[in-house]
Amino acid sequence: MDLAGLLRRAEGKTLEFKRDLSSPEGVLRTFVAFANTAGGTLVVGVEDRTKRIRGVPDVLGAEEKIANIMSDGIRPRLIPDIEIIPWRRLQLIAIQIYPSNIRPHYLVRLGPEDGVFIRVGSTNRRADEVQIEELRRLNRVNSFDEQPLPDLRLEDLDVRAVREAFASIRELSPAAFRTLRLTTAYQGKSVPTIGGILLFGRDRLERFPDAWVKAGRFKGTDRAQLSDGVEIRSYLPKAAEEAIEFLQKHSQQRVLIDRVRRREVWSVPPVAIREAVMNAVVHMDYAQQGSPVRIAMFDDRIEVDNPGLLPFGLTVEEIRRGVSKVRNRVIGRVFHELRFVEQWGSGIQRMTAACADAGLPAPVFEEVGTHFRVVISTVPRQQPSMDDKDRRIIEALRSKGTLSTARAARLIALSARATRTRLQSLVQRGLVIEIGSGPNDPHRKYALPDSDA
Repeated sequence: MDLAGLLRRAEGKTLEFKRDLSSPEGVLRTFVAFANTAGGTLVVGVEDRTKRIRGVPDVLGAEEKIANIMSDGIRPRLIPDIEIIPWRRLQLIAIQIYPSNIRPHYLVRLGPEDGVFIRVGSTNRRADEVQIEELRRLNRVNSFDEQPLPDLRLEDLDVRAVREAFASIRELSPAAFRTLRLTTAYQGKSVPTIGGILLFGRDRLERFPDAWVKAGRFKGTDRAQLSDGVEIRSYLPKAAEEAIEFLQKHSQQRVLIDRVRRREVWSVPPVAIREAVMNAVVHMDYAQQGSPVRIAMFDDRIEVDNPGLLPFGLTVEEIRRGVSKVRNRVIGRVFHELRFVEQWGSGIQRMTAACADAGLPAPVFEEVGTHFRVVISTVPRQQPSMDDKDRRIIEALRSKGTLSTARAARLIALSARATRTRLQSLVQRGLVIEIGSGPNDPHRKYALPDSDA
């Protein structure tokens, strides 16, 4: 296992550092949360805040202790990969937990209802009933919105609205409702699915009161003063389009005139707005209660929040790379057929590319509480100021991976003290990180932060 690569990363959904095993229950909670969510690695022998490397004195005894507490304290049992990592004269232990296909795992001491934990950012959170049910559903094939609603009839779907939505795409035959999974067979009769009702149910808000979109334009950079707001309660395909129209109404345009033509440029690329809104509606956890999709537009950014963490087994790093898991297969299928979304997994990359082309920072994707949030900045990015020597250090780190102070000093032809001061400045600006056991470690090295951390 690449220790230097792990130390470049910050603690997060799939990585945690522990100085020692003095708190076994905290370690077990991390193992359970990793297995229930997206897997992860726990490194013992590294301080979690400073990343100072302390090592594990009795590495074989610690390895046996880990195996024993996992065997006695977690159900269903987990089989981890445990690796002893040498580092100079010290040794560390890395425990890798894989995403489980027999979720939910729980702590024996707390039981199957109170002992289930999931990973949210760098913390372990106790799962509630809705999240536990979603974990169980992962062991089955169907998604939440594919489930039948046997107490409803076909008349509870607004068939006219369905046909109007697809009018420009194709004419829907009666069998198409089953193909789109708007309906399904249940005990010999055809009934609506949850997805069918969420999309086109006549009384859908009575059964799913949070299946709508709330959008607001705020003055300034906080929520103190609302200048315009709207509650969008249309059927979901129409609601997504209306939310996009609201954001574009409040987006600024400027006119560029070159030798050939006059063209209008949006302050936020329309494709980025569209992808953020469509993803929120498609991937919202409609089993949760208490909040609709929320869109807030400020002077410097747009925030799009949808209830529900990323689908279990998926990380923010993976969605940036184009990996996709559809939480709501019926809604996803219909939005794909309506050409609202394209190839699965490509939306995040299109959003990021569009922002880069417009000179904006990359969108921020984060799990906040039990919500997933996309933040699109409307302020053009500014590159940190660097002189030629700084740039030479950065380029050397890109090609070599790590540098010592002495090697960097030779590269930029400065004294060790002057080079150390320059390296510390790069660290403080977040451009470079330190790897070592502390600020006085004579063997510490410098590296670029891991962009996938």
